[in-house]
Amino acid sequence: MRRLIISLFLLMLPLGVPRADVSVGVGIAVPGVSIGVRVPAYPRLVRVPDYPVYYDPQIDVNLFFYDGMYWVFAADDWYVSDWYDGPWRLVARVDVPVYLLRVPVHYYRRPPPYFRGWPARSPPPWDEYWGRGWTEHRSGWDGRDRRPPPPRAPLPTYQRRFSGEHYPRGLAEQGAIRNEHYRYQPRDPVVQKHYRNERGAGGPQERGRGERH
Repeated sequence: MRRLIISLFLLMLPLGVPRADVSVGVGIAVPGVSIGVRVPAYPRLVRVPDYPVYYDPQIDVNLFFYDGMYWVFAADDWYVSDWYDGPWRLVARVDVPVYLLRVPVHYYRRPPPYFRGWPARSPPPWDEYWGRGWTEHRSGWDGRDRRPPPPRAPLPTYQRRFSGEHYPRGLAEQGAIRNEHYRYQPRDPVVQKHYRNERGAGGPQERGRGERH
């Protein structure tokens, strides 16, 4: 009887009452969603052979570094930040840099279940998983143009000094520290756009799950 009364009470609650934002592991405030990623210390970045990309082989996170920024693949989406533990911004699927899309499956430290059975030395078949609409926007992503890759960006080793309570969470503070210690500017036009957005964003409270394409 008690359970019945509680159930009826819950049904009478207004459906329009907003839920409080849940702060997820990667530093994005997303209503009711957690992608469960934390990078507590500066990663041990290693080159991905033949690609202008780095990854950390000792962390249980799909974390990459490309063209001066960090990238995480989690919960079927990509996120970007210029600091190793965020806060992170959702990347629309049509705006993921091509050299990240080409990274072979082998370098994903936490691959999703649907990666199983894919050749370890080949990139994930994003066109099959993300569909025809995505493929129409990203023709040539699989490297058929065979252009030589750009040089790797220098690593932001200055960030080793910032962890735990010393890790800067505010975008203004992060930007000031970066400008003082890291002069590199992204060269990839797609990354340039993300970098401008990163520096112009108001904070992690504004970072939701943007449109998927």
